[in-house]
Amino acid sequence: MSALVLALFAGAVVGLALGALGGGGSVLAVPALIYLLGFTPAAATTASLLIVTATSLTALYAHARAGHVRWKAGAAFAAAGVLPAALAGAAAARLPQAALTIAFAGVAALAAVMMLRPAAAAAESRGVRPGRAAGAGAGLGALTGLLGVGGGFLAVPALVTVLAFEMQAAVGTSLLVITVNSLASLATRFGAAGSLDWAVVGPFTAAAVLGAWDGKRLAAKVSGPRLQRLFAFVLLGVAAFMLVEAVM
Repeated sequence: MSALVLALFAGAVVGLALGALGGGGSVLAVPALIYLLGFTPAAATTASLLIVTATSLTALYAHARAGHVRWKAGAAFAAAGVLPAALAGAAAARLPQAALTIAFAGVAALAAVMMLRPAAAAAESRGVRPGRAAGAGAGLGALTGLLGVGGGFLAVPALVTVLAFEMQAAVGTSLLVITVNSLASLATRFGAAGSLDWAVVGPFTAAAVLGAWDGKRLAAKVSGPRLQRLFAFVLLGVAAFMLVEAVM
């Protein structure tokens, strides 16, 4: 199968995830870029940030039109992650490739576990604490910079459990967080973007942007818990595969 076809297919899946779940695109984009398209882990994380930023902006527009974005709370949550994202992005270039792969797999597995846990009860049992929210935002920013992930797959559970958002608002607002964190991390990787294979990254991004619109429509038809469970099992499979590859 040609690289172009693989890029288009993977981009469509990434866009569907971001549009429907408000996150998870980068957790699929990085392994696809590495194992299907032959990118190095460092190049894959940079390309993933570019792809996820463009796709998140598209999905954010769609969710904002539906009134599912809480701008003030989302901006404050994202602001806490800007500096950690920039610092971690600069540090990522100095880490071994295998360490990044293992760390990425661990984060994907953690995200899957969080998505399989019932979040509603946690949201009811905790008040909204500014310190907790700031800590969660900073942690997401650091992950974005270090691993090239937008953080949405962790932002959605965090917004539900820490800020007590309902699912639709968490999905829409997470896209704002993803966009801000990804831009902050990209600022430290600007020089690396020029060496990317744009014949692959361009079609991948275009397919992801189109997929985000379909994902938004899918979210309106399929229940949030069902989507979360399906995506969680996909993440567990990706995490297991990456860990085996890194160890072998």
